[in-house]
Amino acid sequence: MKTEFPWSPQTASERTVAAFKRIESDTEAFRSVFVRLFKEEALQTAASLPSATTSPLAGALVTIKDLYDVKGYVTTAGTKVRATQPVAQADSDAVAAVRAAGAVMLGHSNMTEFAYSGLGLNPHYGTPENPVCPGHVPGGSTSGGAVSVALGLADIAFGSDTGGSLRIPAAFTGIVGFKPSQESTSRRGVVPLSGSLDSVGPMARTVAACHAAWSVLAGCPYAALQSEQDRKRRYLIPSNFGLDALDPAVERKFRATVAAMIVAGMTVEERPLPVLDSYKTLPLWQFAAVESRATFATLVEEKPELFDPRVLIRMQRAEGLSAIEYRQTLDRRESLIAAFNAAIGEDTLLLPTVAIGPPRRSELESQEAYDRVNLMTLRNTTLANVIDGCSVSLPTREGGVPLGIMLTKRGGQDLALLAEAQHLEEIMAAC
Repeated sequence: MKTEFPWSPQTASERTVAAFKRIESDTEAFRSVFVRLFKEEALQTAASLPSATTSPLAGALVTIKDLYDVKGYVTTAGTKVRATQPVAQADSDAVAAVRAAGAVMLGHSNMTEFAYSGLGLNPHYGTPENPVCPGHVPGGSTSGGAVSVALGLADIAFGSDTGGSLRIPAAFTGIVGFKPSQESTSRRGVVPLSGSLDSVGPMARTVAACHAAWSVLAGCPYAALQSEQDRKRRYLIPSNFGLDALDPAVERKFRATVAAMIVAGMTVEERPLPVLDSYKTLPLWQFAAVESRATFATLVEEKPELFDPRVLIRMQRAEGLSAIEYRQTLDRRESLIAAFNAAIGEDTLLLPTVAIGPPRRSELESQEAYDRVNLMTLRNTTLANVIDGCSVSLPTREGGVPLGIMLTKRGGQDLALLAEAQHLEEIMAAC
């Protein structure tokens, strides 16, 4: 089956010119979507693409999260603390792969400072408007990337996912977000939040486009997915995780999706998964707090006033933790990964991506509200990072509100997951 994409080398130049004209003319829609544009370089790339190529990304318009080093540009990671950094002397591995594949990079997309939140707020460079739910957060941390795709400007947004930073904004803006297995894509040249949990991956409007993007990042030969139709495949809803305190709209849409899957002949079971009871006792906050506090130690100690206070306070929480305690947490995680892999086998976890719809920005002004909503937003998605799995969020809506349905598999099953996701995407489109 051949997948037709809405991009090509032949149309790249015209589409790139139109994209920058749109950015410049519709300043309100694109306010805070980008930290910086690569206009001159993008126009040159688009105009010089060879017409004959086998690359699945040749001519695609893409945005690059402001964590990825792009040669000749500063990588600010969404913060003013790094504004005076020297320009990158080389591309990150991911950008080098995307560049070699013939994609046209439009610019560095905005993000939560240091990628440390699932909501997408940024006091330094502004918060992108959610184009699907005005007045509501776009989700984070890959906020600008999600909005660039949701607005139809970019074909693909490249970002990172430490606890849901590709899947949450995808769910909140009505697109697909794919968190690959960590080791399937290189993180060299990408500013880390948590080396233990970070993954590099794409967002797009379809599973097929995410697959094309991931194949380039992973250096895999590209072939169109065959939608997963193995009726022996089981989809497991864990009754002991991820279903508490769902928004009514999320609950309704999730149950309607499950019903459609069963009608389509898919095997769906709902039962407890005991390993997730152990997961819920793990101090999840420690991974990003400890590792980011260590990575950015000099900046935290010398320039704390330049940080987003909501980010700084989370990094500083690590200061009360001993090395022994964190080593114990890392050991528990390793045991948990082995136990999860044994329990899940070839099955696929099925859950709502986020327990709630996109929160209103006006409801997040207090630290208490921000922390509470952020934790709820990250609750379901962080699991895939901790168990070192792969996970995808598929877009759906209930009453006009953008939501997500999430599939998760154990690590290394990226292609199987994408095939299953494409099959479910087709079922959901027919509902």
